[in-house]
Amino acid sequence: MADPVLKWAGGKRQILQRIREHFRRAEDIEGYHEPFVGGGAVFFREGHEYGGGTINDINVRLVNFYRVLKNDTEGLLDEFSLLRERKPDDEPNSALDYDQVDQHDREIDNYYYQVRAIFNKRPNGEEFDEVREAAIMLWLNRTCFNGLYRENRSGEFNVPIGSHKNLGLDMDAKIQQAADALKSADVDIKNEDFGYVEDYAEPGDLVYFDPPYDPNSASSSFVEYTSESFGKDEQRRLKELAVDLDAKGVDVVISNAPSVTDLYEEEEVAKYFDHSKVGARRAINSDGDSRGEVNEVIITNIDEEDRRHAHPNLSDYP
Repeated sequence: MADPVLKWAGGKRQILQRIREHFRRAEDIEGYHEPFVGGGAVFFREGHEYGGGTINDINVRLVNFYRVLKNDTEGLLDEFSLLRERKPDDEPNSALDYDQVDQHDREIDNYYYQVRAIFNKRPNGEEFDEVREAAIMLWLNRTCFNGLYRENRSGEFNVPIGSHKNLGLDMDAKIQQAADALKSADVDIKNEDFGYVEDYAEPGDLVYFDPPYDPNSASSSFVEYTSESFGKDEQRRLKELAVDLDAKGVDVVISNAPSVTDLYEEEEVAKYFDHSKVGARRAINSDGDSRGEVNEVIITNIDEEDRRHAHPNLSDYP
């Protein structure tokens, strides 16, 4: 078991136990797949413990972070240590790129905006170092406004500087624990459309979906964590994929906004899926004053009697 190292919009730490109550008992899960891994709260809590599977995200820089975390933990820690030598509002570092202006000739006011410009080398077609990019992603996650991850239509990270005082000086142990979890898991880290999982999930496997939420719902903090959108058409595709996985004998658990429940109440779908409402406190929002409890739904094809909450002796779900 490990803790997530990235704060992520829509993260599931607040309702983690409620989600896991809908899973089968651990010994009944063959493999684990998470096509929208995000901050990875569920994966790091238990998904890494099963006999193989996949984690995936459409955000290429997030996937790069997890691959570096797994394959070059020491390099990541070294780069992260170098970044922490300066504070976000310090003067730019003249030994690094973009110490005066960024890619668009905007003046660089401080170290934060210099590091942000270096992070944006990838979407601007410039050469970049994958390990440094991963370390920068973690540093920005700790120093940007409200812990947001947001990209513009060009794929550039565009969140302004925040007021965080904690630059992750206590994070080395947490990083190492997360890296150990990734290394211990027979898991493939992917960067594909979520539909990939139909080709990978086998009967007896569990697929946990946590998609970007409908931007028109109260549960959504924002969905533009990549330059790609996730709207109603994608939610319908997800529903159809869930139905196909059910037909294969794959367990499906989905956390989503209440606004999509009508998709799972259609006659041919409702025979196999049901849903329950839970409350979650949003710790990340583009509006710092709009954080608070919102409703979410958990949708699953796992029969009630086969879920963990039907077994009181498993209340802690070790």
